Amino acid sequence: MTDITLPAAGALRGVTVLDLSRVLAGPYAAQMLADLGATVIKIENPRDPDVSRGFPPYLTDGEEEFSAYYAQYNRGKLGLGLDLATEDGKEVLKDLVRAADVLVENFRPGTMAKLGLGFDVLHEVNPRLVYTAISGYGQTGSRSRRPAFDNTAQAAGGMWSMNGYPDQPPVRVGVTIGDLSATLFAVVGTLAALRHAETTGEGQLVDVAQVDSILALTETAVVDYTVTGTVASPAGNEHAWVRPYELFDCADGQVFFGAYTDKLWNASCDLFGTPQHKADPEIDTMRKRFQPEIYRRRVHPIVAGWLAGRTKAELEALAGDVVPLTAVKNIGEVVDDPGTAEREMIVTADYGALGELRMFGQPIKLSATPAVAARTANRFAEHADQVLTELAGYDADRIARLRESGALP
Repeated sequence: MTDITLPAAGALRGVTVLDLSRVLAGPYAAQMLADLGATVIKIENPRDPDVSRGFPPYLTDGEEEFSAYYAQYNRGKLGLGLDLATEDGKEVLKDLVRAADVLVENFRPGTMAKLGLGFDVLHEVNPRLVYTAISGYGQTGSRSRRPAFDNTAQAAGGMWSMNGYPDQPPVRVGVTIGDLSATLFAVVGTLAALRHAETTGEGQLVDVAQVDSILALTETAVVDYTVTGTVASPAGNEHAWVRPYELFDCADGQVFFGAYTDKLWNASCDLFGTPQHKADPEIDTMRKRFQPEIYRRRVHPIVAGWLAGRTKAELEALAGDVVPLTAVKNIGEVVDDPGTAEREMIVTADYGALGELRMFGQPIKLSATPAVAARTANRFAEHADQVLTELAGYDADRIARLRESGALP
């Protein structure tokens, strides 16, 4: 595997991140920092490496295989194996912390403290360290020690109960939104804390919980309950109160149609050749069209009639530039869409004999310091000597002794 090339002038160039996390929420947060120019060091337990190295799908070369899942969330990182259960391993981490700006972990709360490496200890080692901890329920509270996965957050945060169709069991969101939302909040919190540390020299704990993150994504559900007592329930593809704003059938699939404001509704009436609906006294205002009975009896049939006889391509060509009308695409169509390429949202990393990996790019577009996403992920511990020499200042003899002691693989 080729060496990782650091971005030439990333916005976070000069920032060093120690990534002790596993699977998704933590690794993705650290990967975003890497894309934006930070030097990120992936630290794994030699006795129990990141389990996502075994997740499908795989790049293969004969009997050799490499997880594309792992590669997508760990691209651009340097790899180090370190046994934190050993005294030597703890000292190595402390030496790395002295030279680092950020540490990311997503263990169950208390795990790092049990190792003698919790925030309080590492804050003394490096007072300016930003310590980002991602967990299921957060670092505080009566539930903090509970184990959690993505579905835990979807269940405990209320989202699962809201998703699906009326009169049917709730349905989980189809992606790991508990992990992904925690990822994004962790990146925001880390950057805010990093700015504070750079201006004051004071690091801090960034505590992000999956359950909290899910709750923060429930849109109007909280205020609907606190103001009116309404408990959100599955509504299928409909919005809770915005109408029309849902999925409609067309000749070759489905489209999203969301022309609910008066301006957009009137434009749609003109586009689809029914200008008389603009002045219809029963549906001539947004507030009227929002009424469930009126929407079901009058508005929905009108929109369905506009769309039913046309293909997705025809509808986008007719109205896509004027009103929110978008074809519902499968992931293959998204990956192969020219618009996706125009935004550089599919990037390619070269894994030599294993082949090339096409993966999603970086959605944050910076004009002066663009992100660099098309990079390979590390093999287990492949940059140990480089990291310990350049960051911790170790010589070859000390590194050899650490391997003899079992702290390093």
